[in-house]
Amino acid sequence: MNPAVLIVDDEPAIGSSLRFALETDYDVTATTHIPEAYELLSKQRIDVILLDWRLGEYNGLEVLTKMKEIQPQTSIIMMTAYGTIESSVEAMKRGAYHYITKPLDIDELHILIQKTLEHQELHNKIRQLNETIEKIKGYDQMIGKSQVMRQVFSIIDKVKDIDSSVLVFGESGTGKELVARGIHRQGKRANGPFISVNCAAIPEALLESELFGFAKGAFTGAVRNQIGKIAAADGGTLFLDEIGEMPPSLQAKMLRILQEKEITPLGSTEEKKVDVRIISATNKELLRMVEEGSFREDLYFRLNVIPIELPSLRERKEDLALLIPYFLNKYAEEMQKPLPSLSQEAYKKLQTYDYPGNIRQLGNILEYAVAMAKGSIILEQDLPIAIQNEQEDSSLIPAEFVCEKKVIEIPINSTMKEAERLIIESVLLQCEGNRRKTANMLGISERNLRNKLNLYRQD
Repeated sequence: MNPAVLIVDDEPAIGSSLRFALETDYDVTATTHIPEAYELLSKQRIDVILLDWRLGEYNGLEVLTKMKEIQPQTSIIMMTAYGTIESSVEAMKRGAYHYITKPLDIDELHILIQKTLEHQELHNKIRQLNETIEKIKGYDQMIGKSQVMRQVFSIIDKVKDIDSSVLVFGESGTGKELVARGIHRQGKRANGPFISVNCAAIPEALLESELFGFAKGAFTGAVRNQIGKIAAADGGTLFLDEIGEMPPSLQAKMLRILQEKEITPLGSTEEKKVDVRIISATNKELLRMVEEGSFREDLYFRLNVIPIELPSLRERKEDLALLIPYFLNKYAEEMQKPLPSLSQEAYKKLQTYDYPGNIRQLGNILEYAVAMAKGSIILEQDLPIAIQNEQEDSSLIPAEFVCEKKVIEIPINSTMKEAERLIIESVLLQCEGNRRKTANMLGISERNLRNKLNLYRQD
């Protein structure tokens, strides 16, 4: 079906000659009557309108405005024998795509119409893509329509306007901070600050001053008062990521924040009331840490008023159909490359992979693929090598992060502390001293491993 072109000119001869020149490539309608043009626009789609500037009793600019109201997606090219810069600018302001002067050069007109249609097609694609992305966003910036994610969205919607503490559980890369931000942005605290603190990323010696702030002279280098993250979140939300990494010395102070809603900066005696909602997140088994004595039980229950458990990506594989297009569009736009599609082989690889790094890993894989793709199709060889070589047992963690499992013998009369030390030292030896592999094998953080090793050296 050819694009539809409407010619509106009060001179019948011009309309007839333009229709004759264009009808080979387009479905052309010509009229000299403005009411008829309005009626056509209200009943059928018109891709391009060639509109005369002077139309007897009608003003071309007023007609242009009315036509854009009836059919906003239509592209309008103004025609006039009296072209000026001022009139051209005014026509563009009113929504005209271009401006052409009479007598018309037919070859030039053909090129202009073609460019108009190409621009229109690009605009429509962008609009449709934006509409699609909006439809697939399950809640705020989170994407998903699987049953498990719908349950998560339902909980978020119920708790967004209350102040109870929330604890988000989930593997690394599942989007725990997105949940926290979604609760904040959609809830009653949206106009307040959202402050994020990664408890694993800040050295233990600095974490307390980072959270509570400090007074001038509190320690060497404290040359001025410094507000902490908790006070900065007053009136809003404080997100504590990797809460399981918080050292025991700070856990008691965090408990007081939750109970009393007040803080005392380091080196100060002045207490300050704060109105802060606490949302925490962890990829650890906090309850097991409570049983082991490395995490305070009272703090655990204070934080875990409303638990939200995020599923791993392998538990919501149906959401790949939404996540893959989202990331492809995101990275193609960032790299200023045409939006690519996936070959059948590449798509199959992405569907069968188990994503130990979850959504974060999927995003990295597709960023790599968009960068590597030479054409408009992502081939299997454009995927990272680890994905290309993935066999049926794709749930395994990449080899560079694990070491071979072996049996460890523990004497029956060993204490829990002795057994833990024997296990850690044996795994460290098996992993040839590589702490990252050892921590991954033991299911603990590198910081936790480092602290335990330091403790053993002191014994």
